[in-house]
Amino acid sequence: MAKLAKNPLRFFATFMPCYCKLMKADIAYVQEKFREFNRLMFGGKLPEPPMTITNAKTYFGVCAFRKHRKWNGRLEYSDFKIRISRRFDLLQEEIDDTIIHEMIHYWIGLFSPADMPGHSPLFRKMMKEINQRFDRNIRVSHRLSAEQLEQTIDNRPKKHVVARVMLKDGRIGIKVIPCMERHIRRYQRGMMASGKVSSIEFFQTTDPFFNRFPSSSAFTVYFPDPDVLAEHL
Repeated sequence: MAKLAKNPLRFFATFMPCYCKLMKADIAYVQEKFREFNRLMFGGKLPEPPMTITNAKTYFGVCAFRKHRKWNGRLEYSDFKIRISRRFDLLQEEIDDTIIHEMIHYWIGLFSPADMPGHSPLFRKMMKEINQRFDRNIRVSHRLSAEQLEQTIDNRPKKHVVARVMLKDGRIGIKVIPCMERHIRRYQRGMMASGKVSSIEFFQTTDPFFNRFPSSSAFTVYFPDPDVLAEHL
């Protein structure tokens, strides 16, 4: 799988605009590129698998499969499918690299199942060779830009309880808490007992801005840009 690197606060970073053309994948494009890269990079040895376009927000692409254990104890992989997400606006080169990434997984599953699954040494070796030979930029994981992170957020209004936490060092942060009294009281008691908090205020809102924050009673605080926060709370 072409995974997304985890960085939940990256959307607060400054975004440097890219003037290259962005696009979304479609099935005709993915099929065309699979055939092209199969001839160019894999010697035409990959049978064309079912390919689908999804709206997934947790990956750019994935090579799905079934696995079962043979009589000798070895795992065998079958029923390969390549799925590409169209949720994100990507450069054409990023879509192409994602397709090739999943094709490497597919090749290993067919011809070297002992190196499945994941980003094994063989996967990294093939990735490096393709990058060098064909001037690609295939990676194990992808770090989303600020705009792409925004595309992963559910923008439907949802009911939230938001704690505004004033720390003794002057910083102001927030925490989204489940809308249950026991969670709110637990969070308040735990944070005030830390000795680092001067006060906590609670707000109820349906602003989709807060959908991007984890909802739990864990003793954590997030620090969005104060001006951005002031617009929503």
